[in-house]
Order: sequence, then C-alpha cells, then structure tokens
Amino acid sequence: MHPDIEAYAAIGGGQTAALVCRDGSVDWLCPQSFDAAAVFAVLLGTKEHGSWRIGLAVGTGEQAPYADRRRYRGDSLVLESEWDTPGGTVRVTDFMPPWNGHAPQVIRIIDGVTGEVEMASEFCPRFGYGRHLPWIYEAEGRTVAVSGLDSLWLDTPATVTTKEKDGAVHSRFTVAAGQRLVFALGWQSSHADAPDVLDAEASFAATVEFWRDWVAQCTYDGPYREAVVRSLITLKAMTYAPTGAIVAALTTSLPEEIGGVRNWDYRYTWLRDAAITLSALLRTGYMAEAVAWRGWLLRAVAGDPENFQVMYGIDGERELTERVLDWLPGYEGSAPVRVGNGAVEQLQLDVPGEVIDTLFVAHEHGIERCEDTAALHLRLIDFVRRHWQDPDDGIWEVRGGRRHFVHSKIMMWVAVDHTVRLVRAGELDADITGLEWLRDEIHADVCERGFDEKLNTFTQSYGSKELDASLLLIPRTGFLPPDDPRVIGTVDAVMRELATPDGLVHRYPTAGAAKGLDGLPGGEGAFLLCSFWLVDALALTGRLTQARALYERLLELRSDVGLLAEEYHPHERRQLGNFPQGFSHAGVVGSAVLLQEMERALMPVITA
Repeated sequence: MHPDIEAYAAIGGGQTAALVCRDGSVDWLCPQSFDAAAVFAVLLGTKEHGSWRIGLAVGTGEQAPYADRRRYRGDSLVLESEWDTPGGTVRVTDFMPPWNGHAPQVIRIIDGVTGEVEMASEFCPRFGYGRHLPWIYEAEGRTVAVSGLDSLWLDTPATVTTKEKDGAVHSRFTVAAGQRLVFALGWQSSHADAPDVLDAEASFAATVEFWRDWVAQCTYDGPYREAVVRSLITLKAMTYAPTGAIVAALTTSLPEEIGGVRNWDYRYTWLRDAAITLSALLRTGYMAEAVAWRGWLLRAVAGDPENFQVMYGIDGERELTERVLDWLPGYEGSAPVRVGNGAVEQLQLDVPGEVIDTLFVAHEHGIERCEDTAALHLRLIDFVRRHWQDPDDGIWEVRGGRRHFVHSKIMMWVAVDHTVRLVRAGELDADITGLEWLRDEIHADVCERGFDEKLNTFTQSYGSKELDASLLLIPRTGFLPPDDPRVIGTVDAVMRELATPDGLVHRYPTAGAAKGLDGLPGGEGAFLLCSFWLVDALALTGRLTQARALYERLLELRSDVGLLAEEYHPHERRQLGNFPQGFSHAGVVGSAVLLQEMERALMPVITA
C-alpha cells in the first residue's frame, strides 16, 4: 500500500521538485526538470522503482516510522521533519536551493536535537522512471550513479560509512545532540564535469532568504493570509525559472479514482492553467512571473496562433506524445501510468479567453505594454472570430467527442469583451465596431442555445440537459450580472446536482463503470477548483456568509503542511489526483482575494 497522498510534502527550487514522505523518503524526483524522467518513482511503483530515505534506522522488512512532527520553516519551501525516540530527538531539513544557473540539487541536513538517535540513509536511484539500474562508483570521495545521459552525484558526510549493494547505497549512523550531518544530491549530464559541491550552510541561508524576500511582496492582508501564502509558495514552486513556464502539477498519473484509468501527466504548461495561476499571482502583488510567462508564451506560440496548442512543454516543446509506462503498477494499482498527454491535440476554444483575460488582468495591475504581445492578442481575436461557432473538446479535455460547450463560448465572449475594453483604453488598435458586434453575437447565441428555460439553468453544451461546474464562472466573467435570475438558477442547479452536502463540487456527471460523456469509464473525486468556484459564485450572488463557511471547510481539506491535490474523495476523506495541483492552490488564493474584496465593498453599508 502506498502512503496517502497527504503524507507527502513538496520541495523545489525553480527547475524541478521532489515529494518527501513523512517517513523521510523522497519517493518522486525528476532530477533535471519537472518533465524529465524520474529517478525516484516509488510514488507510482514499488520499492524497486527508486527512492531515497533518510530517517530512523529500522530492521530488514520493518516499516519506517513517520515523523512525529513536520512543518515548513516559516514562509518557505524548506521542510523540517522531527522524530522522537526513547534515545532522543532528531530533525531532518530538506530543501532545494533556488535556481541561479546551476543544476538542481536536493540538500538534506540531519540535526541531533536531544540525546542520540540511530539513523539510516537508503539511496536507491532507478533511472528512466524506475526502469534502469545505474552504474554506481566512487569519484574523489563522491558517490556517482550513472545511466545513459544522466548522472547523480551524492555527497555524504566524511564520518558516515557507505556501502553499495544491488544498485543502492546504504549507510547507518548515530546523530548526537548538537551534531549536524549533511547529505546532498545533484544532477549532471553524464558526459560533463562533476558538479560543484555546494556549501550547505550558505545554500540553506540563501534559500530561506529567497523565500522570505519573495513572500514579502504579497499584498494580501486578509484573514486567510497563512493559507494564501502557502498556496502562493506552492504556485511559485511550479514555475520553471529558466523559461517562465508554469506546470499544472508536480506529478504524473496520481489517480482521480483509486484503481481507475483517469491518470494523466500534468507536468506541462497548459495555457489555461498557467493563466489561472498568473491571475492569482497578479492579484496578490506578483508581477515578475507574469512578465516571464508572457515571454514564454510568445516563444511557444511563435508566429502561428492559428495552430496554437492547449499545452506546451516547459521549454515550449510542441511534441508531447502520450505513452504508457507499463513496468510501473501505478499508485495503489491505478494503471496505466502515462507520460506525455494526448490532450495536446485537442481543440479547446476557451483557451484564447483565458489567455486574454490574464493579459487584461496584467494591464489592470500595471504590467508594461508589449508590442509583440499586443500583436499576438489581435491574432488570437482573429482566431476567435473565425472559430467561435465551432464545436470543441472543452475545458475538461473530454475524450467523448466535440460539442458546443457553453463555457468555451462564454470564454470566447470574454476574449472579445476584454479586447473591446483594451481598445477603448488605448492599449490596442482594432476595429471596435466589429468587435462589439462580434461580442454581442456570441452573447446572444449563448443565451439562446445554452440556457434551458425548463431547468432554469445554463447547461454543459448546446442542447444537452447535463450541468457542468464551469458554469459557476458566469458571474465572475461578467457575462451576466450576478443577480440575473439565470445566473442564480444556474448556481442553484449546480449545487443541487453536482455538489455534496458539504459543498464539494464534481466537474460534471460521470457514468460509473460505463463510459460517460467524457468517453472514459469510472468516476472521480470532487474537483477542488470547482469547489472554490462555488465559493466565488455564492459570494457574488449575495450569499457571503455561506461562501465564507464553504471556503473555511475547503481549507480544512489541506494536508498538515497546507497542500492540496486536484481532487478530494468526500466519502473516503482523502485527496486524489496529481499533487500538489496548481488549480487547487490558485483557487485558495483567488477565493480569498474575492472574499476580501466583497467584504470591503460591504463595509460602508455595515457601518451605516
């Protein structure tokens, strides 16, 4: 059995990230970059597929105990785990230094707190997502593991004796009070010179300072600051510093249903996901990430917006071919394990709206105008003009055939509406009369064909009776006023049909064992971002007390270190899906900001 997803904490430094279990085991690490092949893949396999545990020493076959306490050090991504034993207490501090041009490194510091504690390091790398046994050798006092183009360099304390056996490096040692031992792991191309040995103390101080300075930019000062800051840090950990790309999650193939097939690779940059993340960052004072992503966007889309993709690799790659890693059994037997993502070939017509909405928010927050971005913006609008009447695959990347999804139409309306507003503000040069006509035409079409008068709700797609959680975004987009009866009817219908009594919202109906509307068998958990959308919809439709209560219930679903996966199983009370998930943490931030704005707007009324 695998640990619950909540048992993991993330560390990262702007190029990649690692998941550290409560027992001290690094069970997921793609050492070169977010989307590279993992060398520790126990998360999706067995102990044979690679991990690196530093924790209490145990006998052969014994279960390594979880830390008695763990936390992030202040507002940072530095993880501290502590174990209490009859002989004493020990702390392990895990972190990755922020990117400054060097290759990624994982640094693990062991501190004796009280007494003496017997510890162990079990370093078992398996390259190629757990498939390849490395060649391990010693070089100038350093342990090197090599497979093909990749190498790992492990630096261990001089006082610790290591032993290599069956492709793993083991060591046992005792840590006394006041004693500090440092282990460090770095990646390097196997043909290149050895990476430098970092000064662990200096790296630790620089990492803490980096996060302190970054968090100091946060402008949110509301009652949920702790949750907001932790989510912002998590979102920052998903940015690829060399290019400005933002990944959707740090993992692949963590299941949306235990034992099911809904297992996808989220280690790429979806234009939609990145736009939602950037909106959260912009609304809390972070500008540099938006400028960096804008540069990545221009390079990725290049001069071909007609053939823009819904996602790209972190370096702007277009080829993200989906394949199955059949040697990995999957998290709790949830197969297949996939890398790459076939949705890259889909048509998702909401994406231009998401991108243009983010560019509009950037303008509102003072991001300097960019001529190249303005040109791309207008080419995207030309794409919308020619394709808004086409069916598409929708926001949820369904594999059951294209439809006229209402959310996609509304986001194309958003694209045109925001463009009109930017033209009026003098930021874009375009035919405003034609744009206004197009905006009104899309609006009328959606209201006529996307609203079911008998059900008193907008529906998932034209002519359907099914609901979709993305409809909760209607009041936030400005498509209709929040007090419009059609909006209130839609919010109430989603709550009635897609939400649990606790307010956890499913994306859309699934059909259990049979293939549903999305073309896939099985079900899934409640989608956390959709639950935050319900918070927003309740607040905007005048139910602020109910919205605040739901928001606080959602915060209770976070792990002990404040992290959220993509989904939550309301009956089994556990997180599901890739972890941590950018969508979910953007929801934490966005809803907190909206609640604060709504409460401040009501303050004069309350005072009066």
